[in-house]
Amino acid sequence: MKIAKLTSVLIVLFIGLACSSTKTTTDISTTLTEFSKPFSKTVLVAAHRGAHMGNFENSIASSLKAIALGVDIIEVDVKTTKDGHLILMHDSSIDRTTTGTGKVEDLTLAEIRAFKLKAPYGRISEESVPTFEEFLKVVKGKIMIDVDMKTDNVKGILKAVHEAGVEKEVFYFDNDYDQLDLIKELDKSAQLMPRAYSLQMADSAVVKFAPPVVHIDSKFNTKAVGDLLKKNNARIWINTLGEKDAHIRYGSGEKMLEELIKYGANIIQTDEPEMLLELLRHKGLHE
Repeated sequence: MKIAKLTSVLIVLFIGLACSSTKTTTDISTTLTEFSKPFSKTVLVAAHRGAHMGNFENSIASSLKAIALGVDIIEVDVKTTKDGHLILMHDSSIDRTTTGTGKVEDLTLAEIRAFKLKAPYGRISEESVPTFEEFLKVVKGKIMIDVDMKTDNVKGILKAVHEAGVEKEVFYFDNDYDQLDLIKELDKSAQLMPRAYSLQMADSAVVKFAPPVVHIDSKFNTKAVGDLLKKNNARIWINTLGEKDAHIRYGSGEKMLEELIKYGANIIQTDEPEMLLELLRHKGLHE
């Protein structure tokens, strides 16, 4: 009898552990539902260039790591090579993030792929620079995607997104409102994230685009801005990159987080997605 009871307890514990582990993986359906709720108290987490700490930025590896952690959104930078291919790359050159050198626009895809990705302290990956199409294939149906437009090849990006069938999972970020206008002109259903640098610019952004999310900065993270964006059914995106991530990294992020979200910000982009998720879960702000 005792053995039977012990076995039952072990089975329950095993099931509980299995369930808790699966919760760490991104659930795209939950993310999409939450993304459409501007007033939600759930704070969504965006991994800046993927989960790249101890990894490689804008890589397949950092993308898969973000999904495994349960991150809601992955931010990637997209540029165009000399021969018209879309790749994941932030900088104008490949010098910092690969074993090669040269400007992206002066190199063909084959030339860029001859090199390996490189981490800031010199560690070399087995992975080469991924194409945008390769990235979409890997993350499709697993995580939302913030495309940071580092190219004016709008038609190429939209074509890749539509061919991959991830239109509902993607939104587009750019400081350039003309670029966002072009995206909307080519795809009326496209989801945009304009950036605003003031209350007046935030007002212009919602009038012009009626976006599901607006990117703001800490310098004007005010009640007036928060009220305006929520009134216009937009989630509020804000960054912890740099000093604020350092607070998260060294265990002093709780007060900073409270200050950041007090006026309604409910998407945070970070270089420390794992630690931010832990902090948000501790505060009851993320599953």
